[in-house]
Parts: sequence; C-alpha cells; structure tokens
Amino acid sequence: MAAPPWDARSEGAPVEWLNAENVVAVLTAVLGILASGGVLWYERRVPRRRRIGYRVQMDTPIGSDVRAGRPNFRLGLFNEAPEMSDATLVLLRIENDGSQSIADNDYTGREIHGLTAEFTDRTVRAIAVTQPPGAEHLMDHFTAAAGMRHTGGTIHLPRVPLNQGQHFKLLVLLTGGPVGSAIRVTGGLRDGDVAPNRSTTPDDTPPLFSRAARVITVLLTVCVVALATIIVARDDSRPPIGCARGELTVTGSTAFAPVVRELAKKYEKDCEGATVTVDAHGSNAGIRALAEAGAASQDGSPAVIALADGPKPGGYPQLRETRVAVSVFSLVVNDRVTLKNLSLDAVRKLYRGEITDWSQLGGPDLPVLLVSRDANSGTREVFQRRVLHRNEPVNSSRDCTHKDDAEAPVVRCELSSTEQVLATVADLPGAIGYSELRSGSGLKGLHRLTIDGDAPSVDDIGETGYPYREIEYAYTYGRPPADSLVSSFLTYMSRGGGQDVITTHGHLPCATPKGLRICGEE
Repeated sequence: MAAPPWDARSEGAPVEWLNAENVVAVLTAVLGILASGGVLWYERRVPRRRRIGYRVQMDTPIGSDVRAGRPNFRLGLFNEAPEMSDATLVLLRIENDGSQSIADNDYTGREIHGLTAEFTDRTVRAIAVTQPPGAEHLMDHFTAAAGMRHTGGTIHLPRVPLNQGQHFKLLVLLTGGPVGSAIRVTGGLRDGDVAPNRSTTPDDTPPLFSRAARVITVLLTVCVVALATIIVARDDSRPPIGCARGELTVTGSTAFAPVVRELAKKYEKDCEGATVTVDAHGSNAGIRALAEAGAASQDGSPAVIALADGPKPGGYPQLRETRVAVSVFSLVVNDRVTLKNLSLDAVRKLYRGEITDWSQLGGPDLPVLLVSRDANSGTREVFQRRVLHRNEPVNSSRDCTHKDDAEAPVVRCELSSTEQVLATVADLPGAIGYSELRSGSGLKGLHRLTIDGDAPSVDDIGETGYPYREIEYAYTYGRPPADSLVSSFLTYMSRGGGQDVITTHGHLPCATPKGLRICGEE
C-alpha cells in the first residue's frame, strides 16, 4: 500500500497541499495583503477630502393649530398668538465629518457667509446656536459682521472653522409650513462638499470606521474564524509511515499495554485493511511467545512484536530489538500506610523479609503484605535488577492475605497483571506493590512512594537518583520485510506519530533529544 501524502514529504515526493485549511489560509493572506496595499494606495493617491455633513435631529410642532387627521401632540406654547399657531421647532446639527479640518478660507462662496440653510415653505422667526463643551470659541463667529443673518426661510451661516469631528447646532423657530418640510444646507468647500448625513448611534456619534473598512474587517474576520475552525476541528494525528495491510499481534509487557492499545486503534483508523491485536501477558511470556512463533514460521519473520520492560534474557539470539521509550515505575502502598517516602535500604529490607510490620519504619501497626508480579513480568524484572539488586523472596500466599508457608517472614503473593496488583494493594491494609508510573496515578485507596526523597517523574529522568526506571524494548524475530505490517507499525511506534501517544501516557520516547541520550546510555 502506498504511503500517505504526509510521509511522502520525507521521501521527496509531491506534497498534498490543496486542502481547505491551506486554501483559507492563502485567501486570508491574499486579502490581508490586498487590504494593506489598498489602504496605502488610497492614502497616497486619493486626496483627503473636506466635508460638512448636516442632519435634522428634531422637527416638532409647538403651536396650537391642529390640522385634520393629525393627532394633537402640539405643545400649545402660542395659544394667545394666532400668527404662531403653526410654529415648529427644528434642531439642525452641522458638523465636520470629513478627513481634514476646515478653515474659514476653505469656504469658496463669493458672499461673506459660508453656508446657507433653507427651510422650504417655512419662515425663520428666531435662531439659537449651541456648541459642545470645549468649543465655546465657535460662538465668536456667529455675528452679523461675519455674515450671520436670516431672511424668510433662509439662514446665512458664517465661515465657521471646524476641526475634524467638531460640530455646532441650530435651534430654529419657524412658522408657515408643516413639520417635515424639506430642509437643505448648501455651500462651497475647497476639495470638499456639503451633504446630509445620518447618526448611527443614539448619542449621534459619527461612525468610527468607513464602509470599506467595515467590509474588509468582516471579510478578514470570516476568514480567520474559518481557519481557526478548521484547525480546531481537524485531526492533527499524522497517519502511520507507510501504511500496510494484514494482521499483527503485539504481546509482552502489561505495563506498556495501554499505550500499545491506543497506538493500535489509531493505526487501524488511519490504515485501512490493518488489524492489530494486543495480547499482553508479561514481558518474559511475550518474548517466549515471539521466539516460538519465529521458530514455527515457514515464511521468515512472523507478524508478532513482543514488548519488554528491559532487555531480553539470554538465549534468544534471533530476536532483534528496537528501543521505544523510557518508562518510569513506582512503588505503591495502601492508604492505611501513612508513609510517603522510603529509603532504598528500607525497601530492600522489606523485600528480604527483615521488616514485617510498618511500625518498624514509623508507620501504623499493620503487617507488611508484599503484592508482586509473577515471573513473566518485566516490571518485576526491572524492580529486582534496578532496585533490589536481587530476586524477590519466594511466594508465600495465594490469596495475598494468609501465609501458605508458616515459616515465611512476610506474606508475599504473585499476580499476573498490573491491574490486579493495583486493585489488591488498594484493597488490603498494609499492602505494598509496584506498577508503571501512569497506571498508579489517580487510583483510590493507594498512593505512590518516593525513594530516598526522589519522586518518580518522567521529567526528571537522568537528573535525579531515582532508580526504578527502564527502557521499553520492542522485539521482532529477525528483520521483518520493509513493506510488512510489522515493520510499518514498529516505525510508527518508535519514530512516527505514535510518539505523541507515548508521551501522553507518561513515557519518554527514545526518538526525542532527551530520550536519545537516556536510551543510548542504558
């Protein structure tokens, strides 16, 4: 089966880049470049314009006249003045909503005034000018000498200088026409114009961004959100290197079995036609099963991988090793034993039967129960080799509670899996056992022990004197064919995307920089 596109990169083959994520990323980048270029072009090529905008903020009747068909909402301020019975009140806002300040000489009309406000079909009776706080100086311009006057329905406004965003308002009392009659402001501006505008907020604040800026912002936001959605939703796990079809059995270490089960599921998901069965019964049992399958095979290397906590025993020259990861193991003790740390000497005395009660170590008055693994266990082999420097004592109990050998100094039982050890230690007061580090975390009824004050930690491998650690080996019978499922899964596990799974389960992959150093030293 051909290798997937991800792996083709390492072989110099073309890379599959035309996918949704890359397309959106390219479009976002192109849009960003075009938007930036457009802004620069606009700033350099398009002249910045002056602009005066105006809008009617209020147009309401205040006389006493009620026309047919209109609701009576007039204020009735002029009930005694018949000539004012149709009076209306208009609030007109005039502002600089352009991109440049406006000086008095920027008004281009020939008359002395700068702007003209026309109220169709109405007559101006009185005018009041208001300005926002901080712009009181504008009032100095609203004088007759500056051109401020009104005739009929027209108001002539002076050449008022306005900074960008600055405004003033006219409160105009009118008669002779209905509410809603047309109102228009005209005038000439150098490099600019006068035009009606509108407020987009309740407090009449002009829009912060232009329409073009808002469109570009929306487009960029949509692209970024789409790209983020693809990144979050996508499956980042890389398919195995060189997928292969067929069936494979992985046996051996029960401590490393949870890692291999997850690796097998991911491989089968990514590689159609591959079936990986995990059948873990202990490191030594797995090595023997591999050797027997190889000896019986008529087609060379069988489709079997054996995982072992530590190097294989002697007598198996046909087995070829691959160093996969560094595993850390820990001692676990029932929660009734309140001790958190044991010296290395105390651990060895416990397993020599010289300490039979936890009170001898400053703990509670409870008899010591040694819950161990059977002879097939690599975890036990590592414990004996790395910690005890000798074999454990003989088995003295079948139920982990009562002695079958009355002369044995302590109760010691053997179980066939890490799960059984953890469950038994959690259940029996005074019990002590061992397990792979991650397996012994988060369980109720037991806790881990430090040794000579050093905690079991993958992060501290090689930096402390913690002794209970070992390399996880993967063994094959001879060298499997390069295109076989055995070779593909072994590569995936030791150097491919499987390293993320190994790290998640609390092991240090040998292919990492630190792992290379540790695995090379052992």
